[in-house]
Amino acid sequence: MPATDNAVSARDEYLSFRLGEEEYAIDILRVQEIRAREPITRIANTPAFMRGVINLRGTIVPIVDLRIKFGMVEAANDSYPVTIILNIGRHVIGMVVDAVSDVVALKPGELRPAPQLSSAVEAACICGLAPVDGRMLIVVDITRLMTTGDLAFNDQAAA
Repeated sequence: MPATDNAVSARDEYLSFRLGEEEYAIDILRVQEIRAREPITRIANTPAFMRGVINLRGTIVPIVDLRIKFGMVEAANDSYPVTIILNIGRHVIGMVVDAVSDVVALKPGELRPAPQLSSAVEAACICGLAPVDGRMLIVVDITRLMTTGDLAFNDQAAA
């Protein structure tokens, strides 16, 4: 019985979501909540991937559109995107995705290294690939993605 307990505790959980035809996953410990059809206020002179901000129970939360950030075609107007609210350091950040799929538990050995390819997602932000139930999850280090490059939601930026 202790071996089973160790096997269960050795798993990491990830929230999987869709962007177009691809399925991504992020560490579930970074997820605060999931919101549907959130009205977003656009802010002038921000990068295209910055959708704007929302007021979440008195906290102003910047919203990033991952489709645009990753260089994908914008979703059709009739689609209903989902906003995943994240806790990154001392910041609350939202990211718009097409749909949330499920929570997936992965053992460390199930996460395979990603091939070195040129992509819109910095290679350093990809933790690896995980084949799960006939689909391939691209596991993203969401903390690194949201605190490097043109996003730079980090504590130094707030100072």
